[in-house]
Amino acid sequence: MKKGKKFFSSIYFKNAIVFTLTLLVTLEIIGVFFIKQLERSNLVTFRQQIGLPAYVSDQLTQQLTENSSAENNADVHATLSGINNVLISDIQVIDTKGVVRGTVDINKQDLVGQKTTDENLRDAALSKNYVKNKIEQVDHTRYQIVVKPLIDTSDGENKIVGAVEVKANLESVYDSLKQVALIYASATVVALFLGVIMAFIMSRTLTKPIMDISERTVRISSGDYSGVLSVRGHDEISQLAHNVNLLSRRIEETTSSQELERQRLDSVLEHMTDGVIATDRRGSINLINPAALRLLGIDDESKVLGKYVLKLLRLDDQYQLRNFFGNVDNLLLDFGDEEHELTLKVNSAQIQRESGFISGMVVVLHDVTEEQRINQERRQFVSNVSHELRTPLTSVKSYIDALQEGAIEDPELTNQFLEVVQSETGRMINMINDLLELSRMDRGVRNLELEWVNLGALFEYILNRFDMIIASKQAGQKDYRIIRKIDPTPVWVEVDPSKFTQVIDNIMNNAIKYSPDGGIILTRMELVDQKAVISIKDQGLGIPQKDVQHVFDRFFRVDKARSRAQGGTGLGLAIAKEIVESFGGRIWAESKEGQGSEFKIALPYSLEADLEDDWSDNEE
Repeated sequence: MKKGKKFFSSIYFKNAIVFTLTLLVTLEIIGVFFIKQLERSNLVTFRQQIGLPAYVSDQLTQQLTENSSAENNADVHATLSGINNVLISDIQVIDTKGVVRGTVDINKQDLVGQKTTDENLRDAALSKNYVKNKIEQVDHTRYQIVVKPLIDTSDGENKIVGAVEVKANLESVYDSLKQVALIYASATVVALFLGVIMAFIMSRTLTKPIMDISERTVRISSGDYSGVLSVRGHDEISQLAHNVNLLSRRIEETTSSQELERQRLDSVLEHMTDGVIATDRRGSINLINPAALRLLGIDDESKVLGKYVLKLLRLDDQYQLRNFFGNVDNLLLDFGDEEHELTLKVNSAQIQRESGFISGMVVVLHDVTEEQRINQERRQFVSNVSHELRTPLTSVKSYIDALQEGAIEDPELTNQFLEVVQSETGRMINMINDLLELSRMDRGVRNLELEWVNLGALFEYILNRFDMIIASKQAGQKDYRIIRKIDPTPVWVEVDPSKFTQVIDNIMNNAIKYSPDGGIILTRMELVDQKAVISIKDQGLGIPQKDVQHVFDRFFRVDKARSRAQGGTGLGLAIAKEIVESFGGRIWAESKEGQGSEFKIALPYSLEADLEDDWSDNEE
């Protein structure tokens, strides 16, 4: 079905049809013209053949000039009967009063003496110049009717004395025309048959080179540049074939060059860390690299191709395309969510041709999340360090100024002031030591002495130290109780015991600080999902939910005034987080306001170890 449609819509078929239709129309026009001319000629000849001889017209004129009588009508009839013309079917004569004076047809003899109803005869009997030639059809038979007046010129005046109507059968004329038309139609059919054959042969000769050229261009469009068209002759089609061959070579060279450049560009875009989005001049996306898809959280390139770039960047309600490109640069966009932060810096540029026409735009997305975070932390760090150092330094300066102004003369006051100065100085030294330790951790300089230890025994050992502090009952010491729930299964972890002790000390000290006097600190160690999880829960005021995720940030304090009053640098938990992560573990906090806080540490463990440790000897 498709091949048939293709054939009927081809130039090959159309050329043949056009040639055939042209030949058919030409033959039809010639045939119609020829038949009409032949018909006109035959009718003229026929009318000449049925014309009345001059002597008959004169006799009829003379007879009509006489008075109307039966004898006179008989003379008219005798004259008409004497006409020997086989072509004539009927002749009818009337006088100027419209009375029929004679007729040849024996069946119409009763009309003689009566007025005629033929308007043509009456009109001819009243007008000298009236001549009427018409064709009438009676019972499927065509007749030639010739009507003309009879004029008496005997007395020098042209006087109408009557009119005569000649009627002749035309079928013989049209029969001969039919024979001629049939012969012409037969010749036309033969001519059309030969013309169709010639048309298809000529059309094939003309369209075969065009079909070869078309086939060649299809192969070129599909990327096949092999082979050339044969060029024969110097006509327009041969010149076209030569140009197609030349075009094929040029396209092959250009395509190869463009393919190489495209591969280079694709390689660059594929491995770029920055996202690149290209659009047309209306802002519809036509190219986006994997980095841009990743930054925008899109898993399929087809989802964004053709979409409006400003809508994708969530800027369609702030900028118009014309105002955005070329005028907005280094724009920061927040594409983060509740789980991840993501800040993108947007740079844009227009793609212009040499003529100045803007054919498209390019948008470059650069992930500056870490850079922004570092800058924010740096600013926050400088602010926090400045604030934390300024408070003790101000206090030290105030007490020293007081001593210089005379307070040194009072030994008791002097000792009190020096104790404050010593306390604030020690606080600053501790802060600086913590900062130095964090700095070493940030640089990757970690002096860890890792060894496999029994986690439960080590945890018990650290808690025993706090029990000894409780038993010492020093003045001003807060009263508290430690409850242990430690899984008895021996599990082995690879840690630096001193660093791990530092972490537990920090969490325990915080629990003691924020628990009420006489409070309970619940400690656990349990095995969960291939991890040994240590938890320390206090009965303090708890941490607001919005602040839980920030407790391990440097210098972060939930209640800065209360925290500073209870001492500390705000760096302990940050250091603890760095230490735990260096062991391959994880530390986090869970808390509700008014219900205390619970800190948990999860470490990978093993149930077997090659070395014995010394912590189990100190359990008691």
